[in-house]
Amino acid sequence: MQALHDQGFVLLRGVLSPSLVDEVRAAIDQLMPIHWDYTGLVDHYKCVLNRNPIWLPYLDLPGVIELAEAGMGEDCHVIGQTAWRCHPGFIGADLHADYLAMELPSSLLEDPTFELPMQICTAQLYLDEITEDLCPTLVIPGSHRAGRKPLEGETSWRGQQAQPVLCQPGDVLFLRSELWHAGSRNRTRDRTRYLLQVHYGRRMVAQKFSPYLDWQFNPAVLDACTPRQRRLLGDHESAEYD
Repeated sequence: MQALHDQGFVLLRGVLSPSLVDEVRAAIDQLMPIHWDYTGLVDHYKCVLNRNPIWLPYLDLPGVIELAEAGMGEDCHVIGQTAWRCHPGFIGADLHADYLAMELPSSLLEDPTFELPMQICTAQLYLDEITEDLCPTLVIPGSHRAGRKPLEGETSWRGQQAQPVLCQPGDVLFLRSELWHAGSRNRTRDRTRYLLQVHYGRRMVAQKFSPYLDWQFNPAVLDACTPRQRRLLGDHESAEYD
């Protein structure tokens, strides 16, 4: 938690065992594109949580879910679960912040006594050894306190360039939505980066389940849920605005 407040991210080592890493990779290989999914140099599959019960355990991984609940409340929920394959030649993404609830003045953000609340965080489950050439996520430590998103063409914050997060299969990068970060190229000739993301939000943050108007939960998924997983999927106690 301290790292999330100070740096905007934390790398959790060895969350997934080698057998689970193999299981998730195999499950991603079985996915077929639907709705807003797309394939090509990058294969991107949205809302995999609703396709098969095998994805449920990755919503509340030990050591990850406790961090999400500590940062966003014990009634936080999942707003998305996405699977990726980034093939050789994949370009990546420029420096960006995923979500900023509001712009804040630097006088407030520079006050060491001010603790910026978390609204949305993402757990990135790496399923490969991430090297300099295999699409490392780039982060700028502390940039979640910039109070704004990066401008077009910006590559640094306060003189800090984005640095790569190098890690092992089964490691999890947990990052705040305000953090300035980027995706980098796959410069390898024959390696594909596999990644599973779980996006968490506070109770009042809308769940991003597409296709929105036609969304229906898979009964097999709901039947397989634990009570905590049902809550993460939206089975909340009655509250304001319900």
